[in-house]
Amino acid sequence: MDHSVPVMLIATTDPTSRRILGDELRRRYGADYEVVTCADYAHGRAVLDGLRRWNRQVALILGCYGPADRGGLEFLRRAYGFHPAAKRGVVVIWGDFASAPTVFRAIARGYAELVIIRPERLRDEEFHGAITDALDDWHLAQGVGFEAVRLIGEVGDERTHALRDSLSRNHIPVGFHPAGSEMAERTLESVGLRNPVLPVMVLEFTAPPIVLENPSDLEIAEAMGVTRPPPADKIFDVVVVGAGPSGLATAVYASSEGLSTMVVEGEAVGGQAGTSSLIRNYPGFSRGVSGAHLAYRSFHQAWTLGTDFLFLRKVEGLGTDGALYTVSISDGSAVRCRAVVVATGVDYRRLGITPLEDLVGRGVFYGATVSEAPAMAGKHVCVVGGGNSAGQAVLHLAKYAKNVTLLVRGPTLSVSMSEYLISQLEATRNVAIRYGTVLVGARDRDGFLAAVEVAASGAADATPGEEIEAGGLFVLIGSVPRTSWLPDTVERDPAGFLRTGASRDVSDAGSVRPDRAPLALETSMPGIFAIGDVRAGSIKRVATAVGDGATVVSMLHTYLAENPLPASPAARGAESTHEELTGHVRFE
Repeated sequence: MDHSVPVMLIATTDPTSRRILGDELRRRYGADYEVVTCADYAHGRAVLDGLRRWNRQVALILGCYGPADRGGLEFLRRAYGFHPAAKRGVVVIWGDFASAPTVFRAIARGYAELVIIRPERLRDEEFHGAITDALDDWHLAQGVGFEAVRLIGEVGDERTHALRDSLSRNHIPVGFHPAGSEMAERTLESVGLRNPVLPVMVLEFTAPPIVLENPSDLEIAEAMGVTRPPPADKIFDVVVVGAGPSGLATAVYASSEGLSTMVVEGEAVGGQAGTSSLIRNYPGFSRGVSGAHLAYRSFHQAWTLGTDFLFLRKVEGLGTDGALYTVSISDGSAVRCRAVVVATGVDYRRLGITPLEDLVGRGVFYGATVSEAPAMAGKHVCVVGGGNSAGQAVLHLAKYAKNVTLLVRGPTLSVSMSEYLISQLEATRNVAIRYGTVLVGARDRDGFLAAVEVAASGAADATPGEEIEAGGLFVLIGSVPRTSWLPDTVERDPAGFLRTGASRDVSDAGSVRPDRAPLALETSMPGIFAIGDVRAGSIKRVATAVGDGATVVSMLHTYLAENPLPASPAARGAESTHEELTGHVRFE
């Protein structure tokens, strides 16, 4: 058997389930996976141990729980220690509702990632949908497969790290090859490069391949050719700045309702949510969904509905052109529009500790857990933060790292993290939580992070801190709103978040608002709306961000109806007006 072929393993003492599951998996996946069935759990553990020693990849582990087999949950819990990166599913029988509470408690404690109903007929697509979703997430986490882009750079280079993270989050299949490796040397030779300026990107999907040396984001965007600036005379009904959950939701609803929509994104679709390895509490995804997949599906949905996108370009300013707004783009262009939705989200707060900042990309990362997790295999890792993003990062890193320590400034997680995440963290054997702890320093070895220095929350400046071995540090703390590109006339709260609707003082002398009450998501500038995490008072959840995106579209209709464009052809250019097309009628 080819040892590069991933393994699917089934273990159950129930002969009927073993036969059904084995037949189904071999029939659908036998050409691409080795399907192994085990008649008891001791055999299953022995096989998993052997596969680990032989360095075989295990993609999926299935155990059963029902009247004929009560050992599957414990087997799946212990299987984590053999192959933590494998997806684990508990198979149940339809109608065995009495087992549901036990199964759901086990899932909450991290025994498995998903519940699968055993197929009872041929072509059971619900069963196979669950399997293929799990395999898709597993492959995305492994970073294996087709290399649309080949990236060559230094392992510890911050720019190389940023490119790897950006490409993977944008669902562009990228293969990273460290400078000096055999594949890197062979690739450079094939494109005729000697002593290039790193990092080098080779676009393998073009003919001939396009080669970029230390490219800027704009050079990458132009070489990819996926999105280009619109014609100069184009007037959009709305420009959405940011392609996180709220911005993408706005694009989906606005485009589906006839508004001409442009989305500008400087980094990657999904925002911070796109870096989450598994979101378990988003409505409609009972098995959970990775942030990358959720973001990509939303992007594709908006794209097919007619939204225009500009990727890898940042918005640098907001101005006016008569009755229109102008959005200045980092490529030197400007997009004209009638309204703007600010969905720029937030950045993780920087630590500001010099020894740590000097190691960014060389063991210290802000976010980026999905792209960097495989490189943490066998290492001691620390995560700083107390929110859901930090909890999801810890659980994902724990699949690869030897152990993960979560450093929490406060005395508890209950006020900042969902209960299901806290339960899973407490049940994961290679995870430790340290409360009342802050970072105060770091130590490197050969230019890479080797250890972090911590101290008690109230004594960070008192005595030398305790040192913790760490080959990786992932920082997911605080929120710094991305609003520097907006003029000062857009009101902010003391932390810099945008005030909207009733959260701002309409009578403020500096306000540019007309004599009407502000719409609920409208800022101090008429026609400029703020949604998602960048909005003051927002609830930092993906579902509420999506809700903002859906809600703001109704307000866009109201604003656009109150502020129609002149009917002259010069003002409209070649574009049909939204009023001509829809009369502001909302399509459901």
